[in-house]
Amino acid sequence: MATTVLDPTAAGADRRARWRAPAGQPAYARPVLLVITVLAAVLYAWGINHSQYHTFYANAVRSMSESWKAFFYGSFDPGNSITLDKLPGFLWPQALSVRIFGFHPWALVLPQVIEGVASLLVLYRLVRRWAGVEAALIAATAFLLTPVAVGLFRTAVEDPAFTLCVLLAAEATQRAARDGRLRPLLFAGVWVGLGFQAKMLEAWAVLPALALVYLLSAPIALRGRLAHLGVSGLVMAAVSMSWMIAVTLTPAKDRPYVDGTTDNSAFSMVVGYNFLNRFSSLGVSAASTGSVSATRNGGGGHGGIADRETGTNGASQGARSAGSVTQVPAAAAPTSEARQAGSGGRGGRGGDQDGWSKMFGRSLASQTGWLYPIAAVSIACGVLWRRGRPRTDRIRAGFLLWGTWLATYFLVFSAGSVAGHTYYMGVIAVPLAALTGGGVALMWRAYRAGGPRAWALPGAVTATAAWSVYLAGEFPSFLPWLAPVVGLLGLGAFVLLVLGRRGRGASGGRLALAGLAASLAALLFAPSAWAVQVFNPAYASSGRGAVGPSGKHRGHRSVTSAGGRTGQRARTGAGSRGETPGAPGAPGGAGGFNVLQDDDRLTVAQKELLRYATSHQGSATYVFATTGWRRASPYILSTGAPVLPLGGYSGDVPFPTEAQFRHLVASGKLRYMLLSGGGRDTGALSGNGTGTGTGATQITAWVRSACTPVPASTYGGTESAGATEPSGATGEALYRCTSGAA
Repeated sequence: MATTVLDPTAAGADRRARWRAPAGQPAYARPVLLVITVLAAVLYAWGINHSQYHTFYANAVRSMSESWKAFFYGSFDPGNSITLDKLPGFLWPQALSVRIFGFHPWALVLPQVIEGVASLLVLYRLVRRWAGVEAALIAATAFLLTPVAVGLFRTAVEDPAFTLCVLLAAEATQRAARDGRLRPLLFAGVWVGLGFQAKMLEAWAVLPALALVYLLSAPIALRGRLAHLGVSGLVMAAVSMSWMIAVTLTPAKDRPYVDGTTDNSAFSMVVGYNFLNRFSSLGVSAASTGSVSATRNGGGGHGGIADRETGTNGASQGARSAGSVTQVPAAAAPTSEARQAGSGGRGGRGGDQDGWSKMFGRSLASQTGWLYPIAAVSIACGVLWRRGRPRTDRIRAGFLLWGTWLATYFLVFSAGSVAGHTYYMGVIAVPLAALTGGGVALMWRAYRAGGPRAWALPGAVTATAAWSVYLAGEFPSFLPWLAPVVGLLGLGAFVLLVLGRRGRGASGGRLALAGLAASLAALLFAPSAWAVQVFNPAYASSGRGAVGPSGKHRGHRSVTSAGGRTGQRARTGAGSRGETPGAPGAPGGAGGFNVLQDDDRLTVAQKELLRYATSHQGSATYVFATTGWRRASPYILSTGAPVLPLGGYSGDVPFPTEAQFRHLVASGKLRYMLLSGGGRDTGALSGNGTGTGTGATQITAWVRSACTPVPASTYGGTESAGATEPSGATGEALYRCTSGAA
């Protein structure tokens, strides 16, 4: 009988092997990568127990976590009356997280943290296969320290999932181009299609880079390359349009209404509302696409999106019971600095986020663009220096991939509306980091080889350091020592690299290595100063993906934090909420991003109102209807109550119509309507979730004339002498509508 002897030292060696670099890689590669990964997890996850959640999206997540029908369609409300004005794919991970952990702000952000760490690891793998381990470690570090990447992956929005998907598509394309195989190219099509589910047509902007690399570098005949691209394109299109086709083929009576449209069409929502509207500044019109116009007051941008952050927030407004709530660092009335840094939020007008030069403005460049010069030099060197190489040259193909990726998205964002949404820039941070890693490695080899090309590295580092000094100088009251330090690092790197070229033997090598270290410090020191501000309450991420200061008003020489508040720290304490007091739905107030604890999202008065309406709901589908998503939001977020909002996100969506609303009342599916007290709903506000479109206005007028006001005293309120209608402690009026009235 054979006896197996277990060697305890073998198990220990196996555990240690996990920390060791694979064969053929430097011994430091795996440990350094693990350190970078841990740092990424810390930066992305820091403080997510007090994290901001996007109020509009959070309502949908709450609904999606409680119903598989709502999960598939991305329903805004638990009653499945209307969808988001986006494809729901980016919220699927959040909804699953809430199903597992419960509805908490951190549960909404946790999937983005995981997506961020995965994105960093995929980027490392991509660059390692292309340019080597050292280039991959530099790229991963650069990505880690890019402020917008830190802010992006701690924000519950679309771009984290989208960024991961396009990175995975690039990784699959890289494998396909290396071997000329169809299978990985099909996976690339699948990943782009999944990215489409998260970010719609923006995912297709990566296609020129992927197609160019495969077409130019795959080691098979041209006919085979074209055929492979065609088949992969079909797969990509099928995955991209799968949800839209499913919605289109489902009878309208069996699914929610598609938000953002006038014709209840998923294609109108994707193509018109979420794409063409963003290019209205170029004269592009979505008027004939069946979409609701997202521009306001003649603005040229996508105001409907921007107003999620800048508009009224029903979930957080009104008098609240005492509870610990962390204030969003954004003033109800934006400061002049905040308006300058992010004006363009409504229609993309004004500020430095408007026009073709917006990518170089301090608001976006300080979050994304520290590495512009080194990336540009890397593209030029990578393409020009590899001339005459075989068509399948891997190094040149990599520079073409990242250069085309960067140029395409740079052009798209320059032409379209950004409107203060810094997190859009995450997809720009990816190629900038990759080009930095690959470019430094390429130029370092040229430096060591000598000749005229040896000056590329000192020149690129000096240019990038000078650009960083300029950007840091745009924020003179934030770390005033930063610009001089970066300037000295750049100068020191240049001097050491020059001396290293002139030196001989070991001393010259040591000077060269010191110059390389100084070069990396000069490149990454300034963005890292922004990135670590996640630990500073005054400059933590704003919910728009910005970390650290994002704008400056030259007159007052003051810094605007990522949250838009000038030089002030977020406060924590009872009643400190970062919103304008007043009834839910009142104008002004905090933005669409909230920081709430798990207690007391509803006031006592709102709880009493909801309890009354629920106890009298009977067999009705909805506990009540109300004028827009902002007024419905606190009831959905806190309890998952089936509240029917009017008008979709913008307030201008023709759902429900007056006829549909009266049919709901007549059929017994709806008994109550919640309006603002004193008749403020009709014409008081201008769209943006307040239900003041034509249909909502008609419904409100009909309710006031045909339905019976419920005395405020029956749900804990008081009657005001001389009031035209009852208005409870919530500042709202509840009406009972009977089938006879309809």
